[in-house]
Amino acid sequence: LFNLRGSDFDYNPLFLAFGVVTLETVYLFVDEFKITAQVKRHFQEDCFDKIRVEIRPYQLIKEFLSWLVNQQHDKIWISRKSSYALLRLIPEECRIESVNPVLLMKAVKHEVEIECMRRAHVKDAVAMCEFFAWLEDEVASGEVTEYLAALKIEDFRRQQEDYVGPSFEVISATGPNAALMHYHPSEETTRIISSEEFYLCDSGGQYIDGTTDVARTYFFGTPSQYEKECFTRVMKGHIAISSAVFPRHIKGQMLDTLARKSLWEVGLNYMHKTGHGVGAYLTVHEGPTEIDWKTNPDDPGLQEGMILSNEPGYYESGRFGIKIENLVLVKKADTKYNFQDCGFLTFEPLTLIPFQTKLLDTSLLTVEEMDWLDNYHQICRDVVGKALREQGRLSAFQWLMRETQPLG
Repeated sequence: LFNLRGSDFDYNPLFLAFGVVTLETVYLFVDEFKITAQVKRHFQEDCFDKIRVEIRPYQLIKEFLSWLVNQQHDKIWISRKSSYALLRLIPEECRIESVNPVLLMKAVKHEVEIECMRRAHVKDAVAMCEFFAWLEDEVASGEVTEYLAALKIEDFRRQQEDYVGPSFEVISATGPNAALMHYHPSEETTRIISSEEFYLCDSGGQYIDGTTDVARTYFFGTPSQYEKECFTRVMKGHIAISSAVFPRHIKGQMLDTLARKSLWEVGLNYMHKTGHGVGAYLTVHEGPTEIDWKTNPDDPGLQEGMILSNEPGYYESGRFGIKIENLVLVKKADTKYNFQDCGFLTFEPLTLIPFQTKLLDTSLLTVEEMDWLDNYHQICRDVVGKALREQGRLSAFQWLMRETQPLG
């Protein structure tokens, strides 16, 4: 609503506040010491002529809502996810509890936000290419732990311009720990990263430009045929979502099966969502749109400009875990026809970090899937390779070139 950021929470650039919008005034209830002189000037000079912004103390929100109700307003729109303390102040017959319209406005990114998100993902790709190049060299020593690897990711990201901090706690997991979908290493639980086990890394960064979230799964030794099959089937699901073409406003639930089809064919599955919305230098999990097998009544359907994750996986308790995640931008699809002028959409990958192709069983891939992978890796070379050279990170550049060799 205000397009402001703060630092009241770990990982999320948010601040504690309430907003109330009336026909004449927008009220921001916040501890005033958090509002800088620059923000106050912005409210005075950049707002529409007929709308003014008033800053009120955070603790007065309940008193203000009670006053608003007494003004005999017919209806007050309040999110049903608001606290009970606020909801109970508004008589039920006066409430509109539909999905907050600001959520959709926030979910659909404008051109500047999209371009900034692209920039953030290039910087993030540079950092992660450096990390994986370093990790591949160091694993053989037998001294790299999950915890050390998580710290190293942060080191590489901090070298990038406008990096603020992680967008969530790093999942750095090897072997059986990778089967725990939300495992976070500590100095007490950490495990040595072995060349004979899967290593799953799921992490993200907050940059002034935007928010990132990426997962890659690597195997630094020689995987078994079964491990390659599992990885390949997860990859097939990832490609199916990435290359999907669908009508505007289709709900994410209708795409979810595409990600699971190859796993289902052999009796495998995963229990988490396939995708969630992501904010533009905001929360890494942003509603209301998602890709999930469960019904979400608040999902308005996919629209151009939304950014979501594409993250199928497979987890085998006590043995290993696999996840492949990119962030993707919803964009117009170039289709031969346009049924009833409804408009068709597809996805553009924002994350540009190589997949480990030695884990693929290419006999399970179609020609179209191999072409998709080759095209994706060529974009990684063109965009991230250029950034690595410009930053003088030649070791990571050489790693990128090796990892993006065409499958043919």
